[in-house]
Amino acid sequence: MFKGGMASMMQKAQKIQEDMQKAQAEIKYLKATGKAAGGAVQISINGEHQATDIKIDEGVMNDKDMLEDLILTAINDANKQIADASAAKMKNVTGDIKLPGGMSLPF
Repeated sequence: MFKGGMASMMQKAQKIQEDMQKAQAEIKYLKATGKAAGGAVQISINGEHQATDIKIDEGVMNDKDMLEDLILTAINDANKQIADASAAKMKNVTGDIKLPGGMSLPF
């Protein structure tokens, strides 16, 4: 009985690991556009957190300090969108498994 249970558990773990690898591959292709100042600054990134596009409205280009803040805000917005989408994909795979502190999947 124990041996069969262990084999079943190992198969489930292997399936989760395969699903996680698939989800991680899909995450690379995610895209998000962070916005600031109502869209005056827009920065697009991919699932690997690489910037792919930037749009800046000319109306915000006359204040360097404000523009720098808007760029940071747009980057952080896009990164949060990717992080949230990644977490949702991984939750679908893991079923929101609660692991002890310091542990993560895949093992």
